[in-house]
Amino acid sequence: MAIQWYPGHMTSARKKAAETMALTDIVIEVLDARLPEASSNPMIEELRVFRQRPCLKILNKADLADPAATKAWLAYYNSQKGVKAVALSCKKASDVAKIPAMCLALAPHRGTNLKPLRMMIMGIPNVGKSTLMNALLKRRVAKVGDEPAVTKSQQRLDLNDQMTLIDTPGMLWPRIAHPSDGLMLAASHAIGRNAVIDEEVATFLADSLLANYPQLLVERYGFPVEDKDGVAIIEAIALRRGFRLKGGAADFEKACLMLLQDYRSGALGRISLETPTSREAMLAEAADVVTTLGTTENGIDHMDQSSS
Repeated sequence: MAIQWYPGHMTSARKKAAETMALTDIVIEVLDARLPEASSNPMIEELRVFRQRPCLKILNKADLADPAATKAWLAYYNSQKGVKAVALSCKKASDVAKIPAMCLALAPHRGTNLKPLRMMIMGIPNVGKSTLMNALLKRRVAKVGDEPAVTKSQQRLDLNDQMTLIDTPGMLWPRIAHPSDGLMLAASHAIGRNAVIDEEVATFLADSLLANYPQLLVERYGFPVEDKDGVAIIEAIALRRGFRLKGGAADFEKACLMLLQDYRSGALGRISLETPTSREAMLAEAADVVTTLGTTENGIDHMDQSSS
């Protein structure tokens, strides 16, 4: 099932963001360090490139991500023109305190009383924008919640006499092109539950963990994972934790929710769902599929024409 989630307020949020971008000096894009590209809204990139605005990419929740994967992502982003990337946790005051200086370095012509630096915080739902906003201002000005799309309107606040912050609602895009991106976003709770099937998302996550972090599954749940697929892993979690339905069958749904929560909270360990290398491979495979489909369709068309 292809996952799509685009609540109505996101359309107006995008229009407002496009207008505000013209009056902004720098974009602070908050990403989920566990899935940086899957959690990067292509519309944000389009808007900032059109306006030629530099970007500070914050790989938030870095304390939940695989350090090796995060290191690779930082190298990937920091090689791009007009981009500075940093990995941190928006819940750590010492990490957040570094951000204003990084922004000034990207827009050195601003940051005075006459020309305050105007910073626009952007990102998809539930990546930590509001947490970042509150930490920068050292007071609670944005509503924070463990549900996507908590913030629904822009707000502008002064960080000091030389810096202004603009907080924006979390924005997804109308069509998620790659099914694996939708599943990664759903697993990381960036998409509302009404748009996903938890069992499908958890099975995807279990398969990913088997391929990349099998030992973390062993350590967390205490059973061997050899010769198991994602479905078998979830069934084993249910039996190990005593999740049973009437009649003794494994409560698959309850085990799915546990696996997702253990990943989201970090109880499973530090996990990244994608790396620059895996991302490149996925895009190449997707391109091959499109090429193959196009060739097949052209072949069918040619055969049809020749037989008519």
